[in-house]
Amino acid sequence: MNKNTSQINKRNNRMKNFKRSLFISILVKFIITVSISFILTFILLILGEKVSRLFVWYGNEPLYPIYSLIANNVFFFFVFALIVEFIVIFIYYWSKPLGYLEEIVKATENIYDSKDEYIQLSTELVEVENKMNQIKINVERNQRIAKEAEQRKNDLIVYLAHDLKTPLTSVIGYLTLLRDEGQISRELQEKYISIALQKSERLENLINEFFEITRFNLSNLSLELSRVNLTRMMEQITFEFQPMFLEKNLKCNLLAEPNIMIKCDVDKIQRVFDNLLRNAINYSFEDDIIEVSVTQNSKETRLKFRNHGNTIPEEKLNRIFEQFYRLDTSRGTKSGGAGLGLAIAKEIVELHHGSITVFSEDEVIEFEVILPIL
Repeated sequence: MNKNTSQINKRNNRMKNFKRSLFISILVKFIITVSISFILTFILLILGEKVSRLFVWYGNEPLYPIYSLIANNVFFFFVFALIVEFIVIFIYYWSKPLGYLEEIVKATENIYDSKDEYIQLSTELVEVENKMNQIKINVERNQRIAKEAEQRKNDLIVYLAHDLKTPLTSVIGYLTLLRDEGQISRELQEKYISIALQKSERLENLINEFFEITRFNLSNLSLELSRVNLTRMMEQITFEFQPMFLEKNLKCNLLAEPNIMIKCDVDKIQRVFDNLLRNAINYSFEDDIIEVSVTQNSKETRLKFRNHGNTIPEEKLNRIFEQFYRLDTSRGTKSGGAGLGLAIAKEIVELHHGSITVFSEDEVIEFEVILPIL
């Protein structure tokens, strides 16, 4: 709430500053124009008065009355000319804001234009011009990102739908064999049941990926904060992952001071740590060690998940937190999920006003989560 209020106040202050600078700019130009106009009028009338007196002196006809009128009423003409000029200049500059408004309205139509041309406004509106061009750039970038994410999601759904057929066909096939083969041996029965179970688990994972995509698109994440012992949470999470560690003969070293307390949404922050630990397992070399460290000071809590695996190229690191982006694009690997785990982790961490970063070099992959003390 305070953050939103602060942002509103900043926007209001920027608007006030812009109005003030625009008013000062118009006022300065108005004063300069009036001053120049008055000086020129004064000079012209003085010259006119001198010329008129010259002609009056010679008494030329038939323009004598006009010259006489100008020569004897030069002050009146000067005041009259000044008033007319002031009114005309005032009306001109008074209409300027309306012209600026019309210019801005027309420019807004170009914000969502797909053309690469930048918006150009009057010199006085340079600040508005810069803001509108920045918005145009952001809109184009967001549209491109959304389009790419939508394409990746559509491709992923096609892949998942195709992948569902393979394990489902295997499960049906082996269960049909168990039903129809009356004289099948005990060993063959166990083999068929084991294969059917593996395929069923794979099928369950794929279905969960579908649910994950649906939840991510339809749910609005909100926090339910409570205090929790982070050290015990991490001990429990690493213990629950023991079966997955054994599959690749991995060890997990947890380095954390006892009884580190944080305020967070327990279920959601646990999901972050689950995703990061699962990611470390999937992309770690076999027979290796995963290190999880937790430290805390008066301002923040830091968690690091470090494993040894193939170095992630920089271009992939820059996109690793994008929706539906998968490091391993092969659909045949078990490591590739829906490409939502890290995107959801990032969103949850940022909801806690924290940050999540990744580093990879020399076959080391390290994720760091920073959570401020709430």
